[in-house]
Amino acid sequence: MVTAWALLVTAIGVEVASTASLSRTMGFRDPLWTGLVLGGYALSIWLLALVIRHIPVSITYAVWSGLGTAGIALVGVLFLGERLSPVQAAALGLIIVGVVILNLAGAH
Repeated sequence: MVTAWALLVTAIGVEVASTASLSRTMGFRDPLWTGLVLGGYALSIWLLALVIRHIPVSITYAVWSGLGTAGIALVGVLFLGERLSPVQAAALGLIIVGVVILNLAGAH
């Protein structure tokens, strides 16, 4: 089970990195970056498919999408020069709290 969670965290990281690199594809006109981004998305989905063998798909997808959303928002602020308003920060906090509650409820 620990391995499944490690794969899920890896899938999230790969998806966030791919999303953060989207602008480098130049609208999918740069073949190198386009290949890297599409390959990253494919790897992330493949890892997700492996994870759902061990963790229910509802939990897996909620964690993947919620933490992926929070992760790309954090990358945007830290590395891409984006701003995060207090309302946006609160909304991201609610996503994370929701993922935690979903996991706690699913553990019983």
